[in-house]
Parts: sequence; structure tokens; C-alpha cells
Amino acid sequence: MSYTTSEGRESLMGDVGRALEQLAFALACLGEAYELVDEGAADRLEEGLFRPVRSAYARARRALSGFAARHDLQAAPASQPDSSGLHSADPRVYLERAIEASSRAEAVIAELQDSMLPVEVGDQELRQDLTEVRALLGQVPARGQALLRTLGR
Repeated sequence: MSYTTSEGRESLMGDVGRALEQLAFALACLGEAYELVDEGAADRLEEGLFRPVRSAYARARRALSGFAARHDLQAAPASQPDSSGLHSADPRVYLERAIEASSRAEAVIAELQDSMLPVEVGDQELRQDLTEVRALLGQVPARGQALLRTLGR
């Protein structure tokens, strides 16, 4: 498929924006879960899930705005979800939503990297940032599943 550099850059920004939306949703879900668990689980949630997802969100946000600035494009405003989905009294529901959302974000970035679009219309700094975002998200599903197994015990 043929596209102009401008179209490619807009597509790339849209993909990173979709990943950011998923990460913002994951953060909202993790915040809800944090409020529902005991102190020990909250500490594990903070260390194992919230920090890497928050760091991935911040890195992706900076990557997107930096890319936009370098190429004189307009970056979308930071995404903040209105809710973390239907309310639940079970923190596992929020953890599962957060794990799924962070996995979807990682998949969007992986697909983007596999497309070679960041190489064709991007720049080295953006490619490095996307790699770092994926590295931050890489352990989230396993850590989340481990935390899920210990909740309520």
C-alpha cells in the first residue's frame, strides 16, 4: 500500500494514541483495584503493575508529543478515561481489565513496530521510545496474574 510521509506519520500518531488510551484505561482500573485491596496487596500492585504502566504511559506520551514537535504535527491531548468500566466490588475485575488493556497497548505498539512504519516515516528517537514502552509493559501480564492468584488468601 502506498502512502505519503504525512499520511504515514498521522497513522503512526493514531496508533500510538490508541495505545495511550489503553494505558490510561489500565491506570484507571489499577487505581480502582488499589482502593479495594489490603495494604500488602496494594504495595505489590503499586510496585509490580502501577509503576510500570504509569511509566509506559508517560514514556509513550512523551514519545508522541516529541515526535509531533519534531515533525510539526499536532499531538492529541492526553487521554484520561472517564471510568474504569462498570463498577465492581471485586478488585480482581479491575486487575483483569488493567492486564487486558496493558496487553492491548503492547500489541498495538508491537504491530506498529512490525509494520516498519516507525522506520519509514518515524525517527530513531521514536523507535527507541516505543521499544522502551514495550519493555515496561512486558512483565505486566505475568505480574498481574501472580497478584490475582494471591488476592483473597
